Amino acid sequence: MEKDKYKIVLFSDLKDAIHSSLVSTICLAKMIHADIEVFSVKKPTDIIGEENQLSAMRSINSEHTDTEKKMKSIIDPISKSYGIDIKYSFTFGNVKNEITRFIKERRPDMIVVGKRKSRPFNLIGSSITEFVLDTFKGTVLIATDKSVLEPDGELNLGILNNSEPSQSLKFANNLMLHARKPLKSFNFVKNVSTPQEIEVSSGEKRVEYVFEHNESTVNNLTNYLSKNNINLLFIDRAERDSNFHMNLTSAEIKQVVAKLDTNLLVSS
Repeated sequence: MEKDKYKIVLFSDLKDAIHSSLVSTICLAKMIHADIEVFSVKKPTDIIGEENQLSAMRSINSEHTDTEKKMKSIIDPISKSYGIDIKYSFTFGNVKNEITRFIKERRPDMIVVGKRKSRPFNLIGSSITEFVLDTFKGTVLIATDKSVLEPDGELNLGILNNSEPSQSLKFANNLMLHARKPLKSFNFVKNVSTPQEIEVSSGEKRVEYVFEHNESTVNNLTNYLSKNNINLLFIDRAERDSNFHMNLTSAEIKQVVAKLDTNLLVSS
């Protein structure tokens, strides 16, 4: 019997970044053999305002029809172009409550959220990226429109703090088959005056960049990601015992999310 496919859900408010986020989602779905669903939530107060009950019902019915048409017009052409089935659904209600319900019912393996140029955590209401990172016990892709992951394109995977994807990603083997070699590892350590490049010989060849863990950490990381054309950075949030590498705090991880224009794959 064939193993069930992985499940990826893209949360979207159906605004400007959905096209690039969806293409990046398709890229990873093809690599790890996953099904895709797009899910959107709208707050009733954004639709009905101060209208009376009859007008409110008419507005909701009209918005339901308009949202259905909009999702179909956005998703169907992309689905056809890339040859992959994409489910989609939406609802009206409290955004965080509906996302929580959806996660419990669908049990996705990965959640995708798009990153906007401004207000990086304000995606589908208030602080949705931060909410997903804090509550979802799985993998989160924070997709940027600055560097879209193209299906059948090259995956330049970077690894933060020498983490091993196999320790926290159930689909790590599938993903690693598509990653360009040698892998690039970016590590924050103690007592290093300037960034260093070290070629590591192990079971799999890897180039390691070492940075002092200080206030300039994120800026140094940004420069080296750009220099190496990294289009997907893997971040493992689990604390690992190490006398050399520095674990990032939750606040530092959120700083990385806010400042970097690279696609981020964040594990639980």
